[in-house]
Amino acid sequence: MKLLMPIAAAMLTATAAYADGHLPDLNGQEIVVVTENAYPPLQFIDGDGAAVGWEYDAMAEVAKRLNAMVTYENISWDAMIPAVSEGQYDMGMTGITIRDDRAEIVDFSDSYMTSEMVMLVRGDEDRFDDAASFAADPDLFMAAQPGTTPFYVGVYDVLDGDEANPRIQLMETFGATVQALRTGDVDLVLTDGTAGNGYVAASDGGLKIVGEKLGTEDFGFIFPQGSDLVAPINAAIADMQADGTIDALNTKWFLEYKLGE
Repeated sequence: MKLLMPIAAAMLTATAAYADGHLPDLNGQEIVVVTENAYPPLQFIDGDGAAVGWEYDAMAEVAKRLNAMVTYENISWDAMIPAVSEGQYDMGMTGITIRDDRAEIVDFSDSYMTSEMVMLVRGDEDRFDDAASFAADPDLFMAAQPGTTPFYVGVYDVLDGDEANPRIQLMETFGATVQALRTGDVDLVLTDGTAGNGYVAASDGGLKIVGEKLGTEDFGFIFPQGSDLVAPINAAIADMQADGTIDALNTKWFLEYKLGE
């Protein structure tokens, strides 16, 4: 099963100077990165209480290549983009979909991953098996964080285009939506395929994915507008794509993690 479609990072004009293979040296600069730790296997808290995941490994590699030091802060999803936009943090990561409306207030890195939207349900769900059959049953509910891609896909691609539709239960964190699904308070959660496969792998049969993919989304890191970190981090992403590092991270977190290795 193809869990991920890594794509080559598009080099911006600002990064063309690094085409000779020499990455910029940030001279030990501290980069303060904010995340939510709620999207396994991108980033999450493991059983030992450690923050781990694909994005943490990727950022460690970026820091090594650019001679930088990364420190992490934690924040809720709904506060993340405004906080980065206001310059409270140097950078944000949490599987953030690159969208034009968000690009009006933050700068994005080049895409480091392309994922597909999937329907996450309980493992014993048999009342619906695709978006149409879910939408046709008024007794079924979904959960989403307001302002996220899953919310908008749920409104416009699954339901009736009404953002106030009471069948969408709004929750503050993605973890809360999954917990509501597990306990039967809602019947569906939409998520990118990366996070969805991570939750399924960790659920011991309690969760599954049904239906067709509902579209694709590109993920990028976010920065305050005008940040001088965008160009060097884009260069590091391209370098990691070119030498197979991103492929190795994909294998580790989307194959080995899924298999419980």
